[in-house]
Amino acid sequence: MTSKTKRVGLLTGGGDCPGLNAVIRAVTKDLLRTHIEVVGIEDGFLGLIEGRMRPLGYDQVSSILAVGGTILGSSNKANPAKFATELDEHGEPIWRDVTQQCLEHAEANGLEGLVVIGGDGTHACAMPFVEAGLPCIGIPKTIDNDVYGTDVSFGFSTAVQVVSDAIDRLRTTADSHHRALVLEVMGRNAGWIALAGGLAGGADVILIPEHPFRVDRVVDKVERRIKRGRRSTIVVVSEGAKAMGQGPMVRRLDPTSPDPIKFGGIGAWLADEISTHSSVDARNVVLGHLQRGGTPVAFDRVLSTRFGHHAAKLWNQNVHNRMVAVQADRMVDVPIDESAGKQRLVPLDHELIAAARSVWTDFG
Repeated sequence: MTSKTKRVGLLTGGGDCPGLNAVIRAVTKDLLRTHIEVVGIEDGFLGLIEGRMRPLGYDQVSSILAVGGTILGSSNKANPAKFATELDEHGEPIWRDVTQQCLEHAEANGLEGLVVIGGDGTHACAMPFVEAGLPCIGIPKTIDNDVYGTDVSFGFSTAVQVVSDAIDRLRTTADSHHRALVLEVMGRNAGWIALAGGLAGGADVILIPEHPFRVDRVVDKVERRIKRGRRSTIVVVSEGAKAMGQGPMVRRLDPTSPDPIKFGGIGAWLADEISTHSSVDARNVVLGHLQRGGTPVAFDRVLSTRFGHHAAKLWNQNVHNRMVAVQADRMVDVPIDESAGKQRLVPLDHELIAAARSVWTDFG
Protein backbone atom coordinates (compact mmCIF):
# COMPACT_ATOMS: atom_id res chain seq x y z
CA MET A 1 0.00 0.00 0.00
CA THR A 2 1.35 3.44 -0.92
CA SER A 3 2.30 5.78 1.91
CA LYS A 4 -0.10 8.53 2.90
CA THR A 5 0.23 11.87 1.13
CA LYS A 6 1.80 14.56 3.32
CA ARG A 7 1.42 17.74 1.23
CA VAL A 8 -0.92 18.68 -1.63
CA GLY A 9 -1.32 21.76 -3.78
CA LEU A 10 -4.71 23.34 -4.35
CA LEU A 11 -5.67 25.60 -7.25
CA THR A 12 -8.80 27.20 -8.69
CA GLY A 13 -8.78 27.21 -12.50
CA GLY A 14 -10.98 28.79 -15.15
CA GLY A 15 -13.51 31.53 -14.46
CA ASP A 16 -14.40 32.63 -10.95
CA CYS A 17 -17.51 31.12 -9.41
CA PRO A 18 -19.57 31.49 -6.21
CA GLY A 19 -18.54 28.76 -3.78
CA LEU A 20 -14.84 28.54 -4.64
CA ASN A 21 -13.79 29.85 -1.24
CA ALA A 22 -16.17 27.44 0.45
CA VAL A 23 -14.40 24.55 -1.29
CA ILE A 24 -10.95 25.91 -0.41
CA ARG A 25 -12.07 26.14 3.21
CA ALA A 26 -13.52 22.62 3.28
CA VAL A 27 -10.54 20.91 1.63
CA THR A 28 -7.98 22.75 3.73
CA LYS A 29 -9.65 22.26 7.10
CA ASP A 30 -10.41 18.60 6.43
CA LEU A 31 -6.87 17.77 5.29
CA LEU A 32 -5.27 19.70 8.15
CA ARG A 33 -7.39 17.65 10.53
CA THR A 34 -5.67 14.52 9.19
CA HIS A 35 -2.19 16.10 9.20
CA ILE A 36 -1.90 16.73 5.46
CA GLU A 37 -0.41 20.13 4.59
CA VAL A 38 -2.11 22.27 1.97
CA VAL A 39 -0.32 24.70 -0.33
CA GLY A 40 -2.39 27.26 -2.22
CA ILE A 41 -1.34 27.79 -5.85
CA GLU A 42 -2.06 31.33 -6.98
CA ASP A 43 -4.02 32.19 -10.13
CA GLY A 44 -4.78 28.64 -11.21
CA PHE A 45 -2.25 26.81 -13.36
CA LEU A 46 -0.47 30.13 -13.95
CA GLY A 47 0.81 29.97 -10.37
CA LEU A 48 2.10 26.45 -11.01
CA ILE A 49 3.83 27.65 -14.19
CA GLU A 50 5.46 30.59 -12.39
CA GLY A 51 6.03 28.87 -9.04
CA ARG A 52 3.76 31.17 -7.00
CA MET A 53 2.45 29.28 -3.98
CA ARG A 54 1.73 29.85 -0.29
CA PRO A 55 0.80 27.67 2.67
CA LEU A 56 -2.86 27.47 3.63
CA GLY A 57 -3.60 27.08 7.32
CA TYR A 58 -6.64 27.29 9.53
CA ASP A 59 -6.38 31.07 9.88
CA GLN A 60 -6.11 31.62 6.11
CA VAL A 61 -9.37 29.79 5.36
CA SER A 62 -11.51 30.80 8.31
CA SER A 63 -14.43 33.18 7.64
CA ILE A 64 -14.36 32.71 3.84
CA LEU A 65 -17.37 30.37 3.52
CA ALA A 66 -19.70 33.10 2.25
CA VAL A 67 -17.11 35.20 0.41
CA GLY A 68 -17.40 35.32 -3.38
CA GLY A 69 -14.53 34.81 -5.79
CA THR A 70 -11.40 32.92 -4.78
CA ILE A 71 -8.73 33.97 -2.30
CA LEU A 72 -6.17 32.19 -4.50
CA GLY A 73 -7.09 33.95 -7.72
CA SER A 74 -7.75 32.20 -11.02
CA SER A 75 -6.86 32.23 -14.71
CA ASN A 76 -8.65 30.88 -17.77
CA LYS A 77 -5.67 31.35 -20.08
CA ALA A 78 -3.01 29.20 -18.41
CA ASN A 79 -2.96 25.74 -19.98
CA PRO A 80 0.49 24.30 -19.17
CA ALA A 81 0.40 22.01 -22.21
CA LYS A 82 -0.30 25.00 -24.49
CA PHE A 83 0.91 28.18 -22.89
CA ALA A 84 1.29 31.45 -24.81
CA THR A 85 4.70 32.77 -23.75
CA GLU A 86 5.11 35.55 -26.32
CA LEU A 87 3.88 36.84 -29.68
CA ASP A 88 5.67 36.43 -33.01
CA GLU A 89 6.34 39.23 -35.51
CA HIS A 90 2.79 38.87 -36.83
CA GLY A 91 1.23 39.23 -33.40
CA GLU A 92 0.34 35.55 -33.20
CA PRO A 93 0.96 33.67 -29.94
CA ILE A 94 3.91 31.31 -29.66
CA TRP A 95 2.77 28.19 -27.80
CA ARG A 96 4.96 26.10 -25.52
CA ASP A 97 4.43 23.01 -23.38
CA VAL A 98 5.56 24.04 -19.88
CA THR A 99 4.34 20.91 -18.09
CA GLN A 100 7.88 19.96 -17.03
CA GLN A 101 8.41 23.42 -15.57
CA CYS A 102 5.26 22.95 -13.51
CA LEU A 103 6.42 19.54 -12.29
CA GLU A 104 9.71 21.06 -11.18
CA HIS A 105 7.90 23.78 -9.23
CA ALA A 106 5.65 21.15 -7.65
CA GLU A 107 8.67 19.09 -6.60
CA ALA A 108 10.50 22.14 -5.26
CA ASN A 109 7.51 22.88 -3.01
CA GLY A 110 7.17 19.28 -1.86
CA LEU A 111 3.80 18.71 -3.51
CA GLU A 112 2.78 15.06 -3.71
CA GLY A 113 -0.49 15.76 -5.51
CA LEU A 114 -2.93 18.42 -6.67
CA VAL A 115 -6.53 19.34 -5.95
CA VAL A 116 -7.79 21.06 -9.10
CA ILE A 117 -11.07 22.96 -8.77
CA GLY A 118 -12.57 23.77 -12.15
CA GLY A 119 -14.58 22.73 -15.15
CA ASP A 120 -13.84 20.50 -18.13
CA GLY A 121 -10.96 22.70 -19.26
CA THR A 122 -9.27 22.63 -15.86
CA HIS A 123 -9.58 18.85 -15.64
CA ALA A 124 -8.18 18.52 -19.17
CA CYS A 125 -5.21 20.67 -18.08
CA ALA A 126 -4.62 18.26 -15.17
CA MET A 127 -4.28 15.17 -17.36
CA PRO A 128 -0.58 15.67 -18.31
CA PHE A 129 0.25 15.77 -14.59
CA VAL A 130 -1.70 12.58 -13.97
CA GLU A 131 0.18 10.93 -16.84
CA ALA A 132 3.50 12.20 -15.42
CA GLY A 133 2.75 10.55 -12.07
CA LEU A 134 1.55 13.55 -10.04
CA PRO A 135 -1.82 12.45 -8.59
CA CYS A 136 -4.80 14.77 -8.94
CA ILE A 137 -8.27 15.05 -7.44
CA GLY A 138 -10.79 17.15 -9.37
CA ILE A 139 -13.71 19.15 -8.00
CA PRO A 140 -16.35 20.29 -10.54
CA LYS A 141 -16.83 24.05 -10.66
CA THR A 142 -18.83 26.11 -13.14
CA ILE A 143 -21.92 28.26 -13.14
CA ASP A 144 -22.72 26.69 -16.54
CA ASN A 145 -23.45 23.28 -14.92
CA ASP A 146 -21.88 21.56 -17.92
CA VAL A 147 -19.24 19.38 -16.22
CA TYR A 148 -19.61 15.84 -17.51
CA GLY A 149 -19.98 13.14 -14.84
CA THR A 150 -21.84 15.13 -12.19
CA ASP A 151 -25.51 16.08 -11.97
CA VAL A 152 -24.67 19.51 -10.61
CA SER A 153 -21.65 21.71 -10.01
CA PHE A 154 -21.37 24.39 -7.35
CA GLY A 155 -21.97 27.96 -8.52
CA PHE A 156 -24.88 26.96 -10.74
CA SER A 157 -27.60 27.55 -8.14
CA THR A 158 -26.24 31.02 -7.36
CA ALA A 159 -26.20 31.94 -11.06
CA VAL A 160 -29.77 30.70 -11.45
CA GLN A 161 -30.84 32.81 -8.47
CA VAL A 162 -29.27 35.89 -10.08
CA VAL A 163 -31.17 35.21 -13.31
CA SER A 164 -34.43 34.65 -11.43
CA ASP A 165 -34.02 37.89 -9.47
CA ALA A 166 -33.24 39.78 -12.67
CA ILE A 167 -36.40 38.47 -14.36
CA ASP A 168 -38.49 39.57 -11.37
CA ARG A 169 -37.14 43.10 -11.74
CA LEU A 170 -37.39 43.17 -15.52
CA ARG A 171 -41.00 42.02 -15.45
CA THR A 172 -42.14 45.09 -13.53
CA THR A 173 -40.49 47.57 -15.88
CA ALA A 174 -41.58 45.61 -18.96
CA ASP A 175 -45.18 45.65 -17.69
CA SER A 176 -45.00 49.39 -17.09
CA HIS A 177 -43.97 50.11 -20.69
CA HIS A 178 -45.68 47.24 -22.58
CA ARG A 179 -42.31 45.97 -23.75
CA ALA A 180 -40.54 42.77 -24.61
CA LEU A 181 -37.32 42.43 -22.68
CA VAL A 182 -34.59 40.04 -23.81
CA LEU A 183 -32.26 38.82 -21.06
CA GLU A 184 -28.95 37.34 -22.30
CA VAL A 185 -27.35 34.94 -19.83
CA MET A 186 -24.12 32.93 -19.70
CA GLY A 187 -23.67 29.23 -20.41
CA ARG A 188 -21.57 29.02 -23.58
CA ASN A 189 -22.69 25.85 -25.43
CA ALA A 190 -24.92 24.63 -22.60
CA GLY A 191 -28.37 26.00 -21.83
CA TRP A 192 -28.72 25.03 -18.17
CA ILE A 193 -28.61 28.59 -16.76
CA ALA A 194 -31.15 29.88 -19.28
CA LEU A 195 -33.40 26.86 -18.74
CA ALA A 196 -33.41 26.79 -14.93
CA GLY A 197 -33.22 30.56 -14.51
CA GLY A 198 -35.98 31.16 -17.04
CA LEU A 199 -38.18 28.53 -15.42
CA ALA A 200 -37.60 30.00 -11.95
CA GLY A 201 -38.38 33.52 -13.16
CA GLY A 202 -41.43 32.59 -15.24
CA ALA A 203 -39.90 33.60 -18.58
CA ASP A 204 -42.28 33.46 -21.54
CA VAL A 205 -39.60 32.33 -24.00
CA ILE A 206 -36.39 30.39 -23.25
CA LEU A 207 -33.77 29.95 -25.99
CA ILE A 208 -30.91 27.50 -25.47
CA PRO A 209 -27.93 26.44 -27.62
CA GLU A 210 -29.09 22.83 -27.89
CA HIS A 211 -32.32 23.86 -29.66
CA PRO A 212 -31.96 26.32 -32.62
CA PHE A 213 -34.85 28.78 -32.61
CA ARG A 214 -36.99 30.49 -35.24
CA VAL A 215 -37.21 34.26 -34.98
CA ASP A 216 -40.70 34.27 -36.49
CA ARG A 217 -41.89 31.93 -33.76
CA VAL A 218 -40.51 34.23 -31.05
CA VAL A 219 -42.19 37.22 -32.72
CA ASP A 220 -45.46 35.27 -32.95
CA LYS A 221 -45.27 34.50 -29.22
CA VAL A 222 -44.86 38.23 -28.46
CA GLU A 223 -47.82 39.16 -30.65
CA ARG A 224 -50.06 36.45 -29.22
CA ARG A 225 -49.36 37.68 -25.70
CA ILE A 226 -50.32 41.22 -26.67
CA LYS A 227 -53.61 39.99 -28.16
CA ARG A 228 -54.37 38.13 -24.92
CA GLY A 229 -53.92 41.34 -22.96
CA ARG A 230 -50.48 40.57 -21.53
CA ARG A 231 -48.50 43.72 -20.86
CA SER A 232 -45.03 42.27 -21.42
CA THR A 233 -42.93 39.37 -22.70
CA ILE A 234 -39.72 38.15 -21.09
CA VAL A 235 -37.28 36.27 -23.33
CA VAL A 236 -34.28 34.53 -21.73
CA VAL A 237 -31.58 33.65 -24.24
CA SER A 238 -28.36 31.79 -23.60
CA GLU A 239 -25.26 33.49 -25.03
CA GLY A 240 -24.58 30.45 -27.23
CA ALA A 241 -28.12 30.16 -28.61
CA LYS A 242 -28.50 30.40 -32.36
CA ALA A 243 -31.25 31.12 -34.83
CA MET A 244 -32.10 28.26 -37.17
CA GLY A 245 -29.60 28.09 -40.02
CA GLN A 246 -27.09 30.32 -38.23
CA GLY A 247 -24.16 29.80 -35.87
CA PRO A 248 -23.74 31.32 -32.42
CA MET A 249 -22.79 34.99 -32.27
CA VAL A 250 -19.14 35.65 -31.49
CA ARG A 251 -18.34 38.84 -29.61
CA ARG A 252 -14.58 38.57 -30.02
CA LEU A 253 -11.66 36.18 -30.40
CA ASP A 254 -8.79 35.93 -27.90
CA PRO A 255 -5.89 34.15 -29.64
CA THR A 256 -3.93 33.85 -26.37
CA SER A 257 -6.66 31.79 -24.70
CA PRO A 258 -7.00 27.98 -24.99
CA ASP A 259 -10.71 28.72 -25.52
CA PRO A 260 -10.49 31.70 -27.91
CA ILE A 261 -14.16 32.15 -28.89
CA LYS A 262 -16.09 34.60 -26.70
CA PHE A 263 -19.85 34.52 -27.28
CA GLY A 264 -22.09 37.55 -27.02
CA GLY A 265 -24.53 39.78 -28.87
CA ILE A 266 -27.45 37.42 -29.41
CA GLY A 267 -29.65 39.37 -26.96
CA ALA A 268 -29.21 42.73 -28.73
CA TRP A 269 -29.71 41.14 -32.15
CA LEU A 270 -32.89 39.37 -31.07
CA ALA A 271 -34.33 42.51 -29.45
CA ASP A 272 -33.81 44.37 -32.74
CA GLU A 273 -35.53 41.55 -34.65
CA ILE A 274 -38.53 41.64 -32.31
CA SER A 275 -38.80 45.44 -32.57
CA THR A 276 -38.55 45.29 -36.38
CA HIS A 277 -41.02 42.46 -36.97
CA SER A 278 -43.62 43.04 -34.25
CA SER A 279 -45.71 45.86 -32.87
CA VAL A 280 -43.78 45.77 -29.59
CA ASP A 281 -40.74 47.78 -28.53
CA ALA A 282 -38.03 45.36 -27.36
CA ARG A 283 -34.94 46.04 -25.27
CA ASN A 284 -32.11 43.79 -24.15
CA VAL A 285 -30.14 43.29 -20.93
CA VAL A 286 -26.88 41.34 -20.63
CA LEU A 287 -26.29 39.94 -17.13
CA GLY A 288 -22.69 38.99 -17.85
CA HIS A 289 -20.34 38.63 -14.90
CA LEU A 290 -23.04 39.46 -12.36
CA GLN A 291 -23.88 35.76 -12.59
CA ARG A 292 -20.38 34.77 -11.49
CA GLY A 293 -19.79 37.21 -8.66
CA GLY A 294 -20.97 37.74 -5.14
CA THR A 295 -22.03 35.59 -2.24
CA PRO A 296 -22.96 31.94 -2.95
CA VAL A 297 -26.49 30.87 -2.03
CA ALA A 298 -26.96 28.34 0.77
CA PHE A 299 -27.24 25.37 -1.60
CA ASP A 300 -23.84 26.13 -3.15
CA ARG A 301 -22.21 26.59 0.27
CA VAL A 302 -23.44 23.16 1.34
CA LEU A 303 -22.51 21.52 -1.98
CA SER A 304 -19.03 23.07 -1.89
CA THR A 305 -18.46 21.75 1.61
CA ARG A 306 -19.65 18.26 0.58
CA PHE A 307 -17.31 18.30 -2.43
CA GLY A 308 -14.37 19.45 -0.32
CA HIS A 309 -14.96 16.78 2.30
CA HIS A 310 -15.20 14.01 -0.30
CA ALA A 311 -12.00 15.20 -1.99
CA ALA A 312 -10.16 15.13 1.35
CA LYS A 313 -11.54 11.67 2.07
CA LEU A 314 -10.08 10.38 -1.19
CA TRP A 315 -6.61 11.67 -0.26
CA ASN A 316 -6.86 10.00 3.13
CA GLN A 317 -7.83 6.73 1.45
CA ASN A 318 -4.93 7.01 -1.03
CA VAL A 319 -7.44 7.15 -3.90
CA HIS A 320 -6.15 9.36 -6.71
CA ASN A 321 -6.99 10.70 -10.16
CA ARG A 322 -10.72 10.96 -9.47
CA MET A 323 -13.25 13.77 -9.74
CA VAL A 324 -15.80 14.13 -6.97
CA ALA A 325 -19.39 14.30 -8.22
CA VAL A 326 -23.06 14.25 -7.28
CA GLN A 327 -25.23 11.59 -8.88
CA ALA A 328 -28.85 11.11 -7.76
CA ASP A 329 -28.02 13.37 -4.77
CA ARG A 330 -25.27 10.98 -3.61
CA MET A 331 -21.63 12.01 -3.30
CA VAL A 332 -19.55 9.78 -5.59
CA ASP A 333 -16.34 10.02 -7.60
CA VAL A 334 -15.50 9.23 -11.20
CA PRO A 335 -12.24 8.99 -13.20
CA ILE A 336 -10.91 12.51 -13.68
CA ASP A 337 -10.46 11.93 -17.41
CA GLU A 338 -14.19 11.22 -17.69
CA SER A 339 -14.90 14.96 -17.49
CA ALA A 340 -11.76 16.27 -19.21
CA GLY A 341 -12.63 18.13 -22.39
CA LYS A 342 -16.28 17.04 -22.37
CA GLN A 343 -19.52 18.96 -21.85
CA ARG A 344 -22.80 18.03 -20.23
CA LEU A 345 -25.47 19.56 -22.48
CA VAL A 346 -29.23 19.83 -22.03
CA PRO A 347 -31.03 16.79 -23.48
CA LEU A 348 -34.05 17.89 -25.49
CA ASP A 349 -36.21 15.38 -23.60
CA HIS A 350 -35.10 16.71 -20.20
CA GLU A 351 -37.75 16.99 -17.50
CA LEU A 352 -37.10 20.73 -17.03
CA ILE A 353 -37.99 21.39 -20.68
CA ALA A 354 -41.18 19.38 -20.28
CA ALA A 355 -42.03 21.29 -17.10
CA ALA A 356 -41.45 24.63 -18.85
CA ARG A 357 -43.60 23.65 -21.81
CA SER A 358 -46.38 22.61 -19.41
CA VAL A 359 -46.70 26.23 -18.24
CA TRP A 360 -46.74 27.50 -21.85
CA THR A 361 -43.10 28.56 -22.06
CA ASP A 362 -41.96 28.69 -25.69
CA PHE A 363 -38.55 27.46 -26.92
CA GLY A 364 -38.69 29.13 -30.32
